[in-house]
Amino acid sequence: MDLRITIVQTALHWQEAEANRRMFSEKLAVAAPATDLIVLPEMFTTGFSMQAPELAEQADGPTLTWMQEQAAKHQAVLTGSVMVQQEGCYYNRLYWVSPDGSYAHYDKRHLFRMAQEHHTYTAGRERLIMELKSWRICPLVCYDLRFPVWSRNMDNAYDLLLYVANWPQVRSQAWRTLLQARAIENLAYVAGVNRVGSDGNKHPYSGDSAIIHPKGYHLLETSEAEGIHTLALSKAALDEFRQAFPAHLDADRFSLLA
Repeated sequence: MDLRITIVQTALHWQEAEANRRMFSEKLAVAAPATDLIVLPEMFTTGFSMQAPELAEQADGPTLTWMQEQAAKHQAVLTGSVMVQQEGCYYNRLYWVSPDGSYAHYDKRHLFRMAQEHHTYTAGRERLIMELKSWRICPLVCYDLRFPVWSRNMDNAYDLLLYVANWPQVRSQAWRTLLQARAIENLAYVAGVNRVGSDGNKHPYSGDSAIIHPKGYHLLETSEAEGIHTLALSKAALDEFRQAFPAHLDADRFSLLA
């Protein structure tokens, strides 16, 4: 069964959660087609900010409620990350919200030390793999892209690897290259959703959101423009490729120690 995925590439209002929720509501109301999965960028309510003590929401805060409302309205899973406070810790937390209001979450594992993220947020310890229309989907966050062990698709555990990001223009070549590498080595579709514009720290973002075929070529490649893009991914094509080229059978086995 095909999976329709919609990626939303846009600029963000710096550290203005309500303005960003309103902006996404308006964009989705106008441009979102019938789809199965809508993907928003990393920290889509604030931009990539270390101001968690001032801005982080409780785990069941207004953004989660908004995501539940939008998922129900569009009858699609909605995902993206926000800053969350829980039990005295701050997390860069990706929510996976279904149309019926149920949800799961993934806390970003690899924290970007060059921006001191590891001094503000607590790292996650477990991956998340969700099922949607017979597809298994593994959502990760931004800097996770640089760490292939964490992304490794042992025994074809997932069919689609998903990255939400605030990945700056200065490292756009790494973003584009690593998305392709993760697709090729894991025999899976890869979708990367980035933002555009500049943030409050004057870092520019070039977008470059993309959807990559397991063979490594682009099914969708964006520029620096804002836009909402929807693409149908073929499960039959993925299964056929894995049967014809079963490289996963020769993959090295390992266990993560920490």
